[in-house]
Amino acid sequence: MNNELPKTKIDKRTGIEYNLEGDYYIPNLAIPKQEKIILNKYGRMRLKYLKEYKKADYTIMLMEGTLNTYLKEIQETADIRVQQIISELKAKSDLTEDMKNTDILYWVGTMNSIKSQAEEIVFSEIIYV
Repeated sequence: MNNELPKTKIDKRTGIEYNLEGDYYIPNLAIPKQEKIILNKYGRMRLKYLKEYKKADYTIMLMEGTLNTYLKEIQETADIRVQQIISELKAKSDLTEDMKNTDILYWVGTMNSIKSQAEEIVFSEIIYV
């Protein structure tokens, strides 16, 4: 009489493959390979937001293997939008390129203020939605 259990079996109802480990069958689940990306400031902020406030969306994207692609798209969109807003705000302000040479501290302060305004807009439009 042969009481050997098969090393692998597939559940007909769910289609999940199980491997025999000792006396137990363990599901053979694996997360699909994702492209490697380097997250910038906006990508990391969106990832943190998803983990803390949109757990279901985060888990679904992680299991489907679309999280990295999504984060890459978000950070590219945020970068483009920040540059666009900075250009618009710079055109509305009284900054000129001559101020770099004459009044550098005023120019740097105003540019920092413009960048902060642009980032706040992007945070509310793209990152924290």
